[in-house]
Amino acid sequence: MRNWKSSRSLLALYVAAGMLAFVGWVGVLALVFNTVPSLIPRWMFFALGLASLTGTAVPFIRYLNRRFEHGMASSALLLRRSILVGVFGTTLAWLQIGRSLSWGSSMLLAGVFISIELLLELRERSRYVSGASND
Repeated sequence: MRNWKSSRSLLALYVAAGMLAFVGWVGVLALVFNTVPSLIPRWMFFALGLASLTGTAVPFIRYLNRRFEHGMASSALLLRRSILVGVFGTTLAWLQIGRSLSWGSSMLLAGVFISIELLLELRERSRYVSGASND
């Protein structure tokens, strides 16, 4: 059974993710259709792309977490994994602009991001002490 505090935290995460996705996708579409790709719009594209991909990834990350892991994940964990998805997507877009994106480099980059997440998860598990107080 879920407690009230975790469901409230999850609702706040969903509201923030929805706002991120909406502002990000509207901003990306406005940039693509209304600007020329100079320096400032290009950096705005990456920032808005990061926001849109992060906000869009939150429900999918939550579904995958509920499907394949035991227990309930914290909002911070879901947000961190969604940010990694956003950084991965914007990095792929950056590599594509320079015409240096290939299947090999994208798979290597995916492996790097997956191993970063696995190492962060391993670090969190090693620091967990069952039954200890937070004093």
